[in-house]
Amino acid sequence: MTPRILVSTLLAAIVACGFGVVPAAEAQQSTQQSDTSSSSALTVRTVQPQLMQWAQSVPASGWLKAWHEAKIDAEIGGYRITDVLVDVGSVVTKGEVLAHLSQDAVLADLHKQEAAVAKAAADLAKAKTDADRARKVTGTGALSEQQINEYIITEQTAESSLASEQAALESEKIKLDQTVIRAVDDGLISSRSATLGAVVSSGTELFTLIRQQRVEWQAEVAARDLASVHAGLGAHIDVPNGTRIEGKVRLVSPTVDTDTGRSIIYVELPVGHIARVGLFASGGIDLATTAALTVPETALVFRDGLNYVFTVDGDRKANRILVEVGRRQQDRVEITFGLAADANVIEAGGAFLSDGVQVDVENSGK
Repeated sequence: MTPRILVSTLLAAIVACGFGVVPAAEAQQSTQQSDTSSSSALTVRTVQPQLMQWAQSVPASGWLKAWHEAKIDAEIGGYRITDVLVDVGSVVTKGEVLAHLSQDAVLADLHKQEAAVAKAAADLAKAKTDADRARKVTGTGALSEQQINEYIITEQTAESSLASEQAALESEKIKLDQTVIRAVDDGLISSRSATLGAVVSSGTELFTLIRQQRVEWQAEVAARDLASVHAGLGAHIDVPNGTRIEGKVRLVSPTVDTDTGRSIIYVELPVGHIARVGLFASGGIDLATTAALTVPETALVFRDGLNYVFTVDGDRKANRILVEVGRRQQDRVEITFGLAADANVIEAGGAFLSDGVQVDVENSGK
């Protein structure tokens, strides 16, 4: 075979083989693309919107303060603190002993006064006996009228002296009682300045008490909202740790701050909540209760300044829907426009989806 014939034969074989290989590769690539197009872009979980009863509210913010504070002072001075029985944070009841002052000097004066009362009582008994005898001989001439009057006057003087000494004894007993520092009401000790061994003066503040452990929210609201706020309405605050506390409007201030155009609403909070005096918190005053169509906040997708949710149709395609949102409570948000009540909403992951993409639904939309 000549070289030219051999080259021609080899070229023909290569061309023939090429035509056989290329269609097989294209078929395999087409199959892979078909499999890829039929696979789901994302596995999602769907939920249906929930109709919930939510209260309309007036936004407010302010400080948590004690409902009433009681100052517990020393009523007598010049005595040393011998015992302190409570500390900041102690829960006390009315009349409970908080501290003791030295009683030695007061007890000595008390015993001295008790002796003075006993002597005055004895003097009165003698004067009364003499006066009774004088009265019996009145008109007999045994005693002159002047002597009889002296006995009677002595009796009256002894009665007055006894009353005076008894009053002084009561005063000493009061002093003794004042050496025992007691709680003036049920409540919580919020501050303590009493120090063991310190000599106090009359009027020295020893403790501060939050009466009945009641804390209130002094919330500021805009003057334009005052017409709709009144005592008895519900209120809620969200403290910094994420907990919501429910309360009730106790009082609406009759004045408006001329600088801020806001007024203070006093909201009573339940006893035993975790909020602390001095915290700043935001919340609202609850007005009328209305229905709200809500979805999880994770279902919202924010793009280009607009809010969207993704729903899944019968063909398992994700549809992007423009919605308008309203109130928010905890992890749910109100949808005011754009969403059907029976829609299957993709619960989360909408940021990874595009309109019309195929998805795999994990559940049945419940």
